[in-house]
Amino acid sequence: MKRIITYGTFDLLHYGHINLLRRAKQQGDYLVVALSTDEFNKDAKDKVCYFSYEKRKALLEAIRFVDLVIPEENWKQKSEDIELYHIDKFVMGDDWVGHFDFLKEQCEVVYLERTPEISTTKIKLDMKN
Repeated sequence: MKRIITYGTFDLLHYGHINLLRRAKQQGDYLVVALSTDEFNKDAKDKVCYFSYEKRKALLEAIRFVDLVIPEENWKQKSEDIELYHIDKFVMGDDWVGHFDFLKEQCEVVYLERTPEISTTKIKLDMKN
């Protein structure tokens, strides 16, 4: 069984997120999603989510492509998660190209093209205007 992992905040879940999760799942058999906690978003990313961690987790768990949701609590846990969950492939959006190449020592690293016309930031800006 080929295990995949991806990371994200997944706030204001939209079709770009679904596209990413679907394509990540196509990379293997079992998809682990590491979901940024509210504390990690606030302290490390200077980001406040519209939905709480628990609500974002419930939304992700309802998506058929997602097999397991785990908390992302810090930037450094990726290497540990790869070992702990026996990950074969690390997948991220192409806005992160090169940032996680150091993980190639542990597993395959793939950057998937984002859905260009949609993002949580765009939704928040549109709603503000």
